[in-house]
Amino acid sequence: MANRLLLIDHQSEDAKALQQSFSKQQWHVQLATSLEQAYDILRKDSYEPHVIIADLGLPDNAILKHLDELQTLAEYAEWIFLHQDATTTQQEHLHDFAFDLINYPLDLARLNIITKRALRTSLLSRIAGNYSGKEQSKYQPASFFGTSEAAQQLRQLIEQLSSVPISALTITGETGTGKGLVARILHHCGQRKNGPLVELNCAALPKDLLESQLFGHEAGSFTGATKKLKGLFEQADGGTLFLDEIGDMDIELQAKLLKAIEDQKVRRLGSEKEVDIDVQIFAATSVDLEQAINEQVFREDLYHRISVFTIALPSLSQRKDDLVELVPRIIAEFNEKANKKVSEISDSSWEKLLAYHWPGNVRELRNVLERCVLLSTDEQLPDQWLQLNHEVHEHSTTTAVSEHQLVIPIDGTIALEQVEKLMLEKALELEEGNVTAAAKRLQISRETMRYRMKKFDLSSG
Repeated sequence: MANRLLLIDHQSEDAKALQQSFSKQQWHVQLATSLEQAYDILRKDSYEPHVIIADLGLPDNAILKHLDELQTLAEYAEWIFLHQDATTTQQEHLHDFAFDLINYPLDLARLNIITKRALRTSLLSRIAGNYSGKEQSKYQPASFFGTSEAAQQLRQLIEQLSSVPISALTITGETGTGKGLVARILHHCGQRKNGPLVELNCAALPKDLLESQLFGHEAGSFTGATKKLKGLFEQADGGTLFLDEIGDMDIELQAKLLKAIEDQKVRRLGSEKEVDIDVQIFAATSVDLEQAINEQVFREDLYHRISVFTIALPSLSQRKDDLVELVPRIIAEFNEKANKKVSEISDSSWEKLLAYHWPGNVRELRNVLERCVLLSTDEQLPDQWLQLNHEVHEHSTTTAVSEHQLVIPIDGTIALEQVEKLMLEKALELEEGNVTAAAKRLQISRETMRYRMKKFDLSSG
């Protein structure tokens, strides 16, 4: 959603001019020309302004008289007050609440700069403050649904780990098993729940950009660095840094990551000064890190440092009993989002859901059910939109059922690594050897694609 700005100003022409100006800058602006309108807007659950610009010139000092109550309704908003001739006493009182005070006539350029700064402060407050209470209620051990033994054991382990201090933890499992969900549960139930949770997908960025995002940089430290950037380690100070797909991180950058974790200090690119941090590390990977160590693409010392605790997530095929609980919950979620009313699942649909291997795990399940709900026309889950392929040919390791599909037997005749190699070969074939396009098709970074190709001795020709 766009950044939200509330304007409280009874001078309609000036207020509309400000509204138009900020709207052009991609703000979602609400205008209140009276105190009553401001109350109505702030009481809407769906509108929580990041910044409030309020004119102190409302009749009868309305803003000053009701400031405490207004602030309660907009707990995480930053206030900027506009005034013509506020007294010294008023200004001293407002400084307890205000991000800044600005005199008339307005300097729009200065107002824009101050508003952007106020936005950054508001966003940080929402991460670090009581705003996380909503997340804490959303992410509890019970949020990992399922009645299978595997799901129950995982919930028990999460509850145990939530009660102890954790310096580092690794979550392993196939793509789509819920590694991100488990990380969020552990953060919001753990001892750092009042601190920020900062997430980064290590496979989504090239090495140089990933380094800049992690450690930050000073203005002018490299071409394109026009301003100072606080890195994710600093942003996560006092909380959790969640590094997803850490197995895809460049090995040279791994050394710098290890040092930061060990020393609890970081140095921005282009800076000579070290900054103290206090961060717990959650790492997740679908890569076998021990195998990656043997192949010399992952540091053994980093592996031992981040694996103080390890959680291995089961695949959905290992806990199919949980489909009985997961499917109705997911359908209900998409019913609400799409204003649909699916409430019936035929025996035929259940047979297909339970027979399917779910190589994409819960993520694939969600995608399948979302498609079915969106294309439904009544209460019945539309069987034809499941589109689950169960066909297996006995005498071939893989059969192309269409130009863009592979059918992989799961009867033990083919290893997981061979499946990965076949997917890479197919993607390269479909993209006529274009590595970047093939990586995009497989939803991985170009660097990860290159690493996988080298692993299986594949060429783009």
